Amino acid sequence: MKFSPRNPSMDSNVRSESENLLSAVVPLMKLLTLTLIGLILAHPKTQLVPRATFKLLSKLVFALFLPCLIFVHLGESITLDEILLWWFVPFNVIISTLVGCILGYIVALICRPPPQFFRFTIIMTGFGNTGNLSIAIISSVCDSKGNPFGHDCRRTGIAYVSFAQWVAVILVYTLVYHMMEPPMEYYEIVSENNEIEEVPISSTTNISRPLLHEGEWPGMHDKETEHSKTPFIARVFMSISGSSQASFPDLDLTETGNTSNANAGTSSPKSIRCLAEPKMVRRMRIVAEQTPIQHILQPPTIASLLAIIIGLVPLLKSFFFGTDAPLSFITDSLEILAGAVVPSVMLILGGILAEGPNDSSLGLRTTIGITVARLLVLPLIGIGVVALADKMNILVQGDEMYQFVLLLQYTTPSAILLGAIASLRGYAVKEASALLFWQHVFAVASLSVYIVVYFRLLSYV
Repeated sequence: MKFSPRNPSMDSNVRSESENLLSAVVPLMKLLTLTLIGLILAHPKTQLVPRATFKLLSKLVFALFLPCLIFVHLGESITLDEILLWWFVPFNVIISTLVGCILGYIVALICRPPPQFFRFTIIMTGFGNTGNLSIAIISSVCDSKGNPFGHDCRRTGIAYVSFAQWVAVILVYTLVYHMMEPPMEYYEIVSENNEIEEVPISSTTNISRPLLHEGEWPGMHDKETEHSKTPFIARVFMSISGSSQASFPDLDLTETGNTSNANAGTSSPKSIRCLAEPKMVRRMRIVAEQTPIQHILQPPTIASLLAIIIGLVPLLKSFFFGTDAPLSFITDSLEILAGAVVPSVMLILGGILAEGPNDSSLGLRTTIGITVARLLVLPLIGIGVVALADKMNILVQGDEMYQFVLLLQYTTPSAILLGAIASLRGYAVKEASALLFWQHVFAVASLSVYIVVYFRLLSYV
């Protein structure tokens, strides 16, 4: 065996590897420091800052800081040509969610959680934090010396994340909202004064709302509807053993019946439509009408839409962006406000972790299964998906930040927003709180490992 003399290029490779390691770990240490500060400020033993202050801070992030950040970076970056190139970023959110849900189904089969948490296991494995946490990671990476993504790192990275956020919001208010419906076994039928009423058996709806439910989407609990805490889909689509169809009347038929009585024999267009509709189609329409899709128009989503509209119209874009833009003072002011996003988000996360995990009925085996699948297995699958997309020439060639954002969508822990949805639906509130706590604790290690791996892979692209 021969030993070749030491090559100077090997020394440079060693240095570059150590630089990649520092570029990956140091940004996470910065975020961890901010999180620890938030934890100390909000810890029950210190209470230097009350929980109400953190709730107000989360509202500021949601209604002001985050929309400013999205508008400034997405509006400056987006063009019609860029949209045609960036289409895979939002589509990748759907792929990562689908793969995560399949993993969650496997975890549920293997770990066998309590029956009422079968759907919950799938949801918590499938839906990751593709918004605030990704923005914080990218901002911290780009603010570090020697970042591998160039001088436009922060602007392009945040633009990619912002461009995909609307997909996650739509998924939350449609698929997640209905999948988080309380299981039928949580309810019993109580007859009072000849009126049928659904009463929750468990006391999950009476739990005081922790900071977790205000952390990423403040005011979610204010969007409660008549059916948000009831097994509405099960009532519409399924017959309950021992209960007659009259016990669970079709809401649409009831409404049309009242209309027909009021009109004394004249058929309204709605009643004619219902008679003509197949039974399954009518039930699907009833469920669709109860889907709170109107709530997607929140400040961050509106900021994304405005940024896309302005970015697609060159005349409007020239008014807002550029050194000589007449309204550049507005975008400069918004950029100053946008600078508060990362520290605020991490302080809020620290406040969430300070509350600690709640008692959970999910079981240790299922908790470990979801955490391992979400933080360790899913990123490996994500590497394969992104590599396959790169071979198919779907990705933007030569753009390492583009690939990094795609990989990051598979790497983050479950979305904090799922805790707010659990509170809104009155389903698995304690379990969501405990699981999100442990996932974010262990995500410090998993994110560090995978970001180092991603930087190593990107250096070979």
